[in-house]
Amino acid sequence: MTRYSANLGFLWTELALPDAIRAAHRAGFEAVECHWPFAVPPDQVAAALQETGLPMLGLNTAKGAPGEFGLAALPGREAEARAGIDQAIAYADAIGAASIHVMAGLATGPDALAAYQANLRYACAATPRTILIEPLNSRDVPGYFLGTSTQAAGLIADLGLPNLRLMFDCYHLQIMEGDLSHRLAALLPIIGHVQIAAVPSRSEPDAGEVDFAHILNVLDQIGYSGAVGAEYRPRSTTDEGLGWIKALARRR
Repeated sequence: MTRYSANLGFLWTELALPDAIRAAHRAGFEAVECHWPFAVPPDQVAAALQETGLPMLGLNTAKGAPGEFGLAALPGREAEARAGIDQAIAYADAIGAASIHVMAGLATGPDALAAYQANLRYACAATPRTILIEPLNSRDVPGYFLGTSTQAAGLIADLGLPNLRLMFDCYHLQIMEGDLSHRLAALLPIIGHVQIAAVPSRSEPDAGEVDFAHILNVLDQIGYSGAVGAEYRPRSTTDEGLGWIKALARRR
């Protein structure tokens, strides 16, 4: 049976993060994940996690200045990037988060690649927690350094770091590459987390061009044992849209 993780960067955003964790628990989610929790004291988040028994699967490094989507691939910004990595690791340690997504940023070229590789080496050496890299689609985030699973897999292979893995976001990768079933099977050894949302709307995963009942069956068939992150923007309120979970279960 699929275990779902509520991404609290998009779900229950009207609530403070500790209360959003409690709402996810009431709704039946078995885990939570977030984007940038740093404005909330970690002891409050840790208390909500302990109260509900939900694990926190991951968080992101800081985006940087407004309009930026991370710092790790930006040449000349290494000090800021590593400060953001240190911040994310400290917060993850305080709340017991399993992984950290190191955001690359808007960049291109060999200097960006060198900066990204160096910062990923730094992150992986600084913590035993899983370090995730996530391709983002070029329609939503034009100019993002990491755009495809092929590129990410090459980076992971080249670096050879045991705690560096791929965040397989079905929404982004359907837009960029498609062929999700075969891609999931081929990349399973390096996948650290899977996320879902409708394509192209990024709403609840019960509509659009991807049959997520099929994708969830594929994940079972290939032996994926992690939770599936519900990282979508609700059409209305989060609670009103949760019928997708039972709808997918009926179709499997």
